[in-house]
Amino acid sequence: MGSNGNAGKTVVVTGANGGIGLATALELAGKGFDVIGTVRSESAAKKVTEATGNAGVKVRTVQLDVTDNEQTARAWAEIESLTGGGPWALVNNAGIAQAGAIEDVDDEAARRQIDVNVHGPAKLMRLALPAMRERGDGRIVNVSSMSGRVSLPFLGWYAASKFALEAVSDAARREVAGFGVKVILIEPGSYGTGVWQTAFSALPDREKSAYREAYGMVDQIEESVSDMPAPTPVAKTIQRALSASYPRSRYLVGADAIGAVLLNAVTPTPVVDYAMRLGMGLTRAPKPLERVVDRVVQRLM
Repeated sequence: MGSNGNAGKTVVVTGANGGIGLATALELAGKGFDVIGTVRSESAAKKVTEATGNAGVKVRTVQLDVTDNEQTARAWAEIESLTGGGPWALVNNAGIAQAGAIEDVDDEAARRQIDVNVHGPAKLMRLALPAMRERGDGRIVNVSSMSGRVSLPFLGWYAASKFALEAVSDAARREVAGFGVKVILIEPGSYGTGVWQTAFSALPDREKSAYREAYGMVDQIEESVSDMPAPTPVAKTIQRALSASYPRSRYLVGADAIGAVLLNAVTPTPVVDYAMRLGMGLTRAPKPLERVVDRVVQRLM
């Protein structure tokens, strides 16, 4: 389906001021969709305006914070006004990542992780679905992660939120199919987005942690964030999912995501566990096996 087929179809993209959200807003606008990007502040809205101006496309913005119920309701009422009742599609992209060992992340941080990454998308789905059902047409794209399939050490709470988002998406897809609404999961691998800088800036106090030595490996991962590729392939995948007449239920994006999910599925759990522990500095390989184990770890991480 080309840009002409997309004309008049409004898509709301949450977290549109950076990373996957901004790349998606630009990609969709360039393909003829009418895009509304949600942001949390006026300064974030200015970033979208500047980026769209440079790209020669138009994206409207609405301020929306999914953790604020009253503000979300007002923002959605504004979106309904802008779209004559509600958008054709919703891309739930906004999210955060809380890094740290499971026992090091406190209750408040864990609750916020689930609130933003699970309750937020579910809240917007509840707001978007009535109009979609009434039209008998609509799409919801939930941006998950390969962490929605594979849980890595020190990203357990992030993975928990993505596993939960996938469960919600699977159930909703089956519930709403009879109304002509499609629910799609996008599962990216490692791409350069602001979410990781935020995650590593909010690490628990490692000096009091039983895993403080292993946090050195987390530091190495943080240093590699700047070398991660731009999220353009994710944005293009979302565009294909919205443009296809019969989209897939889920899209893995990136060689690392595909490799990690496949290896996790076919490799015995004790082997996967051992490889991940090695990769995160939680154990050491016997000297004779170091080279072999290093190769396995590189494929799993």
